[in-house]
Amino acid sequence: MRIVILSETYSPQMGYSENVLPKYLARLGAEVHLLTTRLHPYYNLPDFHLIYESFVDSANNKYLSEGRDGYTIHYLKNSKVFGYTRMKGLYATLRELKPDIVQTFAAISWIPLEAALIKQLLGYKLFTGSHNTASTFLLAKRLDLKWDKDYIKCMLTRFIHGRFISLHTEKCYAVTVDCADIAKRFFGVQRNKVEIMHLGVDTDIFFPGNSEELVHERRELREKLGFAESDIVCIYTGKLTKAKNALILAEAIERLRAMDKPFLGVFIGDGVQREAIRTHPSCITLPFMPYRGLAPFYRAADIGVWPTDESTSMLDAAACGISIIVSDGIVYREHIEGNGLVFKMNDLDDLVRMLLMLYDRGERERLGTFGAKKMASYFSWDSVASRRVKDYEVALGYSSRS
Repeated sequence: MRIVILSETYSPQMGYSENVLPKYLARLGAEVHLLTTRLHPYYNLPDFHLIYESFVDSANNKYLSEGRDGYTIHYLKNSKVFGYTRMKGLYATLRELKPDIVQTFAAISWIPLEAALIKQLLGYKLFTGSHNTASTFLLAKRLDLKWDKDYIKCMLTRFIHGRFISLHTEKCYAVTVDCADIAKRFFGVQRNKVEIMHLGVDTDIFFPGNSEELVHERRELREKLGFAESDIVCIYTGKLTKAKNALILAEAIERLRAMDKPFLGVFIGDGVQREAIRTHPSCITLPFMPYRGLAPFYRAADIGVWPTDESTSMLDAAACGISIIVSDGIVYREHIEGNGLVFKMNDLDDLVRMLLMLYDRGERERLGTFGAKKMASYFSWDSVASRRVKDYEVALGYSSRS
């Protein structure tokens, strides 16, 4: 089976779907090609240069093919049409590769639209995705949409062409319940083609520190960071922006320190809140690092905290065996049920209360152990890729895998 995955952005330093899903599909015996551009994730953020410029590999500017983790990456040039990205040479590349399956991570935009049109000529089976959550797609939170100008604009610019794409696809994989709802209500995806299939964890990298070697690694890293074994270390990884509001975690830690509770914080990332976090004496900040390097830091910590919306880092941290705290601003919570707690978003008092609930080491370890087992059993990219391959085979008329 030859699978082509289309992704607008790509960075080898990230641990997103476009990085890890191809690896696990290739392990299942598929020939996998990733078609992408030289655009980096979040390139369209107004503060991209402030947050990511020092992190991304700006020297990688050649348009070529390269092998990685068992799959081939093809970098295509891109252009902007009406403000949205198109891949130049998409038809010629797909015609050359002759895929059986084409998978995109979006249900709307130029890339899935062109993939739907090219399908009529090349005959492959097309699958799309929906990763827009209610916490970031604000239109989904409005109660009365009947005469809402933004809703009408969405219907004209998103729903109509999204329905055309959907008519030519097999399935749309929504990664959460709210992503599924948005795909159906706002992006024109037919209800019978939406399937909820969560994101995965790269369990080659993210797993608990149960071995003697990893216990030693945890101890050494904590000592290097200035943490004692008796300290309760909270970790946050990601953008240090106002929207993510990691600063509230630093404030909660200082309040707990004032109560003589041994909480400390480590923040890995960059953004406008970085300097404010650094002013808190019980917190340290580290720059962005490739996702493969994050696992030792998760294993060295005790609690992972993400104060606002979703992050794939929640899954990675849980897989490393630490308990998790998230906000009630996220709709999808399967990844923290039984292994984490939920606080009222932007409520400092409530965050302090939740952290105190994890003051007991035995409780933290109980939740962390449960979470690691859950991630390995139900949230690994291996299991996600296996389910997708079965869908691909059904679409192609193959017999079921044994």
